[in-house]
Amino acid sequence: METTFTVAEARALVPAMRQHAVHLAELRADLVEAQAVLRRGQRPAVGGLPEVKALEARLQEAVDWFGSRGIQLKGIAPVIADFVSELDGQPVLLCWLEGEASLDWYHSPEVGFVGRRRLADAL
Repeated sequence: METTFTVAEARALVPAMRQHAVHLAELRADLVEAQAVLRRGQRPAVGGLPEVKALEARLQEAVDWFGSRGIQLKGIAPVIADFVSELDGQPVLLCWLEGEASLDWYHSPEVGFVGRRRLADAL
């Protein structure tokens, strides 16, 4: 069953989500760098292939954190997260992009990220 959030409920999760997004971004960067070093036939700073596989597992755990809280993770580079919600009786996705300080955007499920509008316009 899909979790539905009020704007206040979603905004209450933003501080933890931002912290997890930073962690995810760090893991993402470490993994990409280690994979590039491995492709060159060198040993990454994190260690060999087993350590790179462990990084992949930690990245997956970071991704799973979002879903376990009902947050739809739409991208990891950059991190894009949606919260299922409703505005004026219409289904919407409250939308957050890595680097944003707060949750101030929404879009209809049909148009996606490119159709983002400020929440202030809807409230």
